[in-house]
Amino acid sequence: MSRVQTYKEGEAAASQQAESNTGSKVRSERVALLLLSALLAAAAVVIYRLSFAHFQTNKNLQMLKDENEAMRKNLTMLKDENEAMRKNLTEKLSELSSCTSEQLIRPKPAEAKTTCEPDWDQHGGSCYYFSTNYLTWNQSRSVCKGRGADLVQINSEEEQRFLDDKVGRKMTYFDDKFWIGLTDSKEEGRWLWVDDSPLNTSLSFWYKTEPDNWTEHNADGEDCANMGVQGGATDLKWWFDRSCRSSKRYICEKAAKTG
Repeated sequence: MSRVQTYKEGEAAASQQAESNTGSKVRSERVALLLLSALLAAAAVVIYRLSFAHFQTNKNLQMLKDENEAMRKNLTMLKDENEAMRKNLTEKLSELSSCTSEQLIRPKPAEAKTTCEPDWDQHGGSCYYFSTNYLTWNQSRSVCKGRGADLVQINSEEEQRFLDDKVGRKMTYFDDKFWIGLTDSKEEGRWLWVDDSPLNTSLSFWYKTEPDNWTEHNADGEDCANMGVQGGATDLKWWFDRSCRSSKRYICEKAAKTG
């Protein structure tokens, strides 16, 4: 074999070796690129899941904060009710101890005889019905009208005291309150009785910052009034505004029959 032929054969073998190395390098780069793409995709999935988990955690935290605020408000009101019950008991014990035997047995002056139906309570010249079922404000008013009455209209402190005492004895839990015939559904902030007479501010018995037209549970706000605290209240200020669509017990009122 000549030197020229031997040289050519060696050159061809070197060329084939170079091509083989080049192909191997390209394949390695492709594998590395595919691996890098897979890692980037995995990182994107992890970032998305972490972002979603962070969003969900913030949402749950806000819900817990809202629940805590509602519980704090209920706790404050329960404390106020407990204090009112304590004061009421102290006052009644004081009144009882100040009564003499003569006062306890002294007959009341004769009054014109008036009557109420068996399931109604009489006070003054009116009869009052305290429901045991739960209805919306409008449903309650319809039932009262069907019985020849209407939702109660409170015209004096003495009447409020009577109703507060009755309601306080009938309530079985904190929010077991009774609808009264007072609403601002026609015009926000302008409270009217069921006969369309305006509320006398000197004879209103709202609880502290009520009415507050709270919209957290109902976007329409709170346009109807209810009343009551378990055990009764010495300061009498236990009216609350609530959504008219809430289900509550109710008080009907009509004139007592004479004779």
